[in-house]
Amino acid sequence: MAREPGKAKRKPSRAKPAAPKAAPPLRRRWGRRWGRRWGRRWGQALLKWLAVATIWLVVAIGGLAAWYAYDLPDVSRLGERQRAPSLTLRAADGSLLARSGDLYAAPLRADQIPPVLAQAVIAIEDRRFYSHFGLDPLALLRATVANLRAGGVVQGGSTLTQQLAKNVFLTPARTFKRKAQEVLLALWLERKFSKDQILAIYLNRVYLGAGAYGVAAAARRYFGKSARDLTLAEAAIIAGLLKAPSRYAPTRDLARSRARARQVLAAMVAAGFITEAEAERAAKAPVRLARVRGGERGGRYFVDWARDRVAGFVGSGAGDLIVETTLEPSLQAAAEAAVAKGLAQARKRGAGQAALVAITPDGAVRAMVGGRDYGQSQFNRVVQARRQPGSAFKLFVYLAALEAGVSPDDTVADAPLTIDGWSPRNFNGRYAGRVTVRDAFARSLNTVAVRLSERVGRARVIAMARRLGLTGTLPSTPSLALGTAEVTPLELVAAYATLANRGLGVWPHAITAIRDGDGRVLYRRRGSGPGRVLTPATTRAMIDMLATVVARGTGKAAAIGRPAAGKTGTSQAFRDAWFVGFSRDLVAAVWVGNDDGAPTKGITGGGIPARVWARFMKTALAGVPPHPLALPADAPIPAPASAPAPPSPSPTKAETSSSSRDETSAR
Repeated sequence: MAREPGKAKRKPSRAKPAAPKAAPPLRRRWGRRWGRRWGRRWGQALLKWLAVATIWLVVAIGGLAAWYAYDLPDVSRLGERQRAPSLTLRAADGSLLARSGDLYAAPLRADQIPPVLAQAVIAIEDRRFYSHFGLDPLALLRATVANLRAGGVVQGGSTLTQQLAKNVFLTPARTFKRKAQEVLLALWLERKFSKDQILAIYLNRVYLGAGAYGVAAAARRYFGKSARDLTLAEAAIIAGLLKAPSRYAPTRDLARSRARARQVLAAMVAAGFITEAEAERAAKAPVRLARVRGGERGGRYFVDWARDRVAGFVGSGAGDLIVETTLEPSLQAAAEAAVAKGLAQARKRGAGQAALVAITPDGAVRAMVGGRDYGQSQFNRVVQARRQPGSAFKLFVYLAALEAGVSPDDTVADAPLTIDGWSPRNFNGRYAGRVTVRDAFARSLNTVAVRLSERVGRARVIAMARRLGLTGTLPSTPSLALGTAEVTPLELVAAYATLANRGLGVWPHAITAIRDGDGRVLYRRRGSGPGRVLTPATTRAMIDMLATVVARGTGKAAAIGRPAAGKTGTSQAFRDAWFVGFSRDLVAAVWVGNDDGAPTKGITGGGIPARVWARFMKTALAGVPPHPLALPADAPIPAPASAPAPPSPSPTKAETSSSSRDETSAR
């Protein structure tokens, strides 16, 4: 291109070379080199010490494992079964009452275990059983998190292999040593046996309640069949026992056992073993329990109660034992017959259960019927059921009043009263005006009992009940006088026995002696009790009033043709009906009602219970000469009331108040 005129030629520009950067100061250069050098040194040192620490940790763990492995139990015991000591119970006449021991069955091979049972156990206890190596880190982590959140132990992370190791070789002690040995044994088991073999050994050895060891024994014990024939519902019940064999035993509480089985079924669904429809059908399927044979001479409720007390006298691990008990077979037979006949009548009037217990004046239990049928229910209503005693509780009110200076011939107003907005009423809704204390007790007048309780103070009434052996909750309310507190038949019969024992306290007992297999005496009862709890004067006055109840009061149906004393009781809405009484030689209590507290159709203490009591006592005392009641010789006999005997209501009439606000019985 031509250059424009007047402009000089431009010289090409040249970039100036960049001036060289000044070298960093010596200090900075030295610092960088020092940092790199020491960084390498620290890294090398850290790696070195980590390696050393790892080596020592491995050595320590190995040493600890070797230490606990050295102390491991003999693993050859895996194939052995230790026979539990036998327990023989004999009746008071020396005859065989029962013989018991642990229940075993022939072990099942791995291929004999029904899949439904194996799946139920794996689903609820160890879902990753076939994938872990004896320990389940995921289960341990899950259990740790759950326990930290709950602030306590709510889950466990043990595998079936660990449980087998603990159950067969170790003790239940919660120590670090036991846990470490459990881990080592679990790893040994996983190396020694296949998964199927471990599962079979576990299911053949695990305790499943009611003395049954292994699933084969449990299937026989609970369902009367081979384990190979178990249904899904039955398998779920057995698997549910692993958590708490006694608590979830179907013979103890079938409803609770089935609720636990539903959890097992849900776990099986979650594990993919069954469908939701199959689980729902199994949850609703009927379950029939095997009938349990009673003892050789009957009295199985008594046998269970006595057996539970043996360890308290001689401890556990005492070997084979022979236990001499207080049960009289003839009296037991009489009690069972009387209850059976009474229940035949009671069922027509809406009552499904009954209980009877008879003791000597010093507390030896001679007969015990804990329910309608032991084979159907092992729940012992004599010692386990707490029910409202109704007017049978008035014994403690009148004893407190007598101690406070009230005489059987003092008069008290039978008239309306209201305390804290509550108004007790008599069963017929009428009032008799001024009546003697003796007649008020014989007629079981509610208003008089409440007046006396308020006059002497509820604290005195409660203290009297405690003194005579009641242990349950006794609320300090006006209705306490009418029997709203709950008691067991055994507690109540012991309280009444205090009077037959001339004012000396009574402790019911079942065992007189315990011997070992060689006949050596390990325990012998020497006689015991709390001593005198009632003065002779109070005892004599109360016996006189109790005798009036049978002679011409609400307990006339309990007359047995010889001197007798007792008291009726009926709780609100006829839920519980009682008669408790005694002769010179025997004390007995009878309860009739329903386990769920459902009302009966007008059953009162003066009706069926009084007749059951009389039927039993007549048979039990047949051939025994009649004796006057055991009145302390140094106490004056109260003069009989001059008033004519009040009319006795029909035993079929209601004993409770007709008022909806009345909380308990009238008679």
